Amino acid sequence: MDKLLERDVTYVKGVGPKKAELLEKLGIKNVYDLLQYCPRDYVDLSKPVCIKDAAPGAEEQVVLRARVAAKLPPSHIRKGMTICKAVFTDDTDDITVTLFNQEYLFSTLKEGEDYVLYGKITGNMLRREMNSPTIFPANSPDLIIPVYPLTAGLTQNALRGAVKKALDLIGEKIEDTMPRTVRERCCLCTQIYAWENVHFPRTLDGAHEARRRLIFDELLIYSLAVGYNRIMETNLNNYPLPPRSLEKFRRSLPFELTKAQMRAIGQIVTGMNGRRRMNRLLQGDVGSGKTVVAAAAAYFVYMSGFQSCVMAPTEILASQHYKTFQKLLEPLGMKIGLLTGSLTPKNKREVQEAAQRGELDCVVGTHALFSENSGFKNLALVITDEQHRFGVEQRAALAAKGGNPHRLVMTATPIPRTLALIFYGDLEISVLDEMPKGRKPISTYAVTGQLRERAYGFVKKQLDMGHQGYIVCPAVDENEVDLIDATSYYETLSNGVFKDYRLGLLHGKLPAAEKEDVMERFKAGEIDLLVSTTVIEVGVDVPNATIMFIENADRFGLSQLHQLRGRVGRGDSESYCVLISDNRSPDNIRRMKTISSTTDGFRIAEEDLRLRGPGDFFGTNQHGLPAFKIADLTRDTRLLEDAQSLSKEILDGDPALEKPEHAVMLELVKRLTDNGAEMT
Repeated sequence: MDKLLERDVTYVKGVGPKKAELLEKLGIKNVYDLLQYCPRDYVDLSKPVCIKDAAPGAEEQVVLRARVAAKLPPSHIRKGMTICKAVFTDDTDDITVTLFNQEYLFSTLKEGEDYVLYGKITGNMLRREMNSPTIFPANSPDLIIPVYPLTAGLTQNALRGAVKKALDLIGEKIEDTMPRTVRERCCLCTQIYAWENVHFPRTLDGAHEARRRLIFDELLIYSLAVGYNRIMETNLNNYPLPPRSLEKFRRSLPFELTKAQMRAIGQIVTGMNGRRRMNRLLQGDVGSGKTVVAAAAAYFVYMSGFQSCVMAPTEILASQHYKTFQKLLEPLGMKIGLLTGSLTPKNKREVQEAAQRGELDCVVGTHALFSENSGFKNLALVITDEQHRFGVEQRAALAAKGGNPHRLVMTATPIPRTLALIFYGDLEISVLDEMPKGRKPISTYAVTGQLRERAYGFVKKQLDMGHQGYIVCPAVDENEVDLIDATSYYETLSNGVFKDYRLGLLHGKLPAAEKEDVMERFKAGEIDLLVSTTVIEVGVDVPNATIMFIENADRFGLSQLHQLRGRVGRGDSESYCVLISDNRSPDNIRRMKTISSTTDGFRIAEEDLRLRGPGDFFGTNQHGLPAFKIADLTRDTRLLEDAQSLSKEILDGDPALEKPEHAVMLELVKRLTDNGAEMT
């Protein structure tokens, strides 16, 4: 990158230490950062309204075009405060403009000349006023004004002035980051044009063209960084497993695999006998059969004499995977172990030592798997369930125990293609887009609290038929304001409407042993109705549960509601989900209609992404999504796919980005990585 762009922001005329400190709060440290800091909006001053049509007291700022009718003498009301007033007119009405401590600006105003004013109207219909508006000569070429995100102490005018000085500083001297041939092929403007027009466009079309170029740059550099890091990794296949038939595994199953499961198993097996280690994401809707696919992968590894492990985010899910793997794989000769934090020190040590001696073929566990004392003799495959719940360092620590093993990541959250391309950019993707035979769609009803008693009656009807159910609350206890909490709700229901039924309480604050006991009693049919928080969101499998009742449903994302709903409908009986919400906002009504009308997790995920954005979609700061400054993953899907495609083409022809025309790109890739972006 050009040395001028790397200069500290104080190199820009008018930016001193104090202003530089404020700019740093916005992530602006050098000239390049300043030019890349894009406006969040624009004010088009070329379309004024008449003064008589400008209503006082409105929240919105308005644009007026008027001439100076009279300037009143400045008044000094106290030390350090000067008030200047001028009367403007546009022949429909007059308005009084007041400027505070702006004597120089006031002195430039000339009676009889036209100006453009931008600000809020105060006063009343008989005497309109405007305090400290932005004022431009009517013949100014800069009538589309950028509006930036700010920090306390920094004004729009100060930031606009700094950007203008930075543009004057670089002139036409800067080398474009993108080769001309690529730029022309992608129909992109030059970088200089993009910076000039994203900040001070002559037309809104020019601003759109400039923003498109800068968004594409941001997405391309990130895509290149993901691909470049993958290539630079020492990820040659340390465990090239030869092709083997999985017919014995298939015949041992009490059900028939779907075509989607067969396809995913084939992709996984092929990936493990390639030149590079397998690095694959397995995603599918709730109930699509990911665990069986993972078991097939573990069995394939076992047939070559190696070990595998499965890491789950909770002990409940780890225990469930352990039991499933036992059921599917131990009849085929595999030895399965369980390693969780709640094991006694003696039992934990026994499992760890057995794994290190190679006596266990597969170990299922939680975070305990990557503890210092855990190890393996010949770990060839790491399976991670619900990967976005683990930090990058944790995943790396586990993978390091096997000397670069293959990786299979499972997620039960259907992820829109937009997010999958970024969040899992370095993984091949297998999608289970087909449900096993016999799975019945879950009927979902969204109602207000007025129908709660009627909904209780419906829950009772299911319990009286011998089924079980869940009631989910967003809060654990009453300290969380305005939300129905599980603890007090459990007491109310136990002593009231459901006093004749066996109720259980489950939430994340319970000790691990108590949580395990509650779940075991629920699975055994000793609890009719489980009052819970979202701790049951993932992995709980009770085929006899047919009713899911969710309070404060508006407090959950669509994808989370879909996950919760997926806890029922796992048996042969018709199943139902009732959503209670008194939020009548248009967005929430749309959300409730979406979740009620479809059980397609991918469609729900797309809508969730559109409504909530990518950060809230995953609900955790550990998800590894990059903090894009300009790009918007809910809006720029097409540009993202184009950038991904171009990135692959560039790296196919120049894997190390060594060609001279890619030098600036390589520098930006390294800059992105050095700044701490997580390339998962």
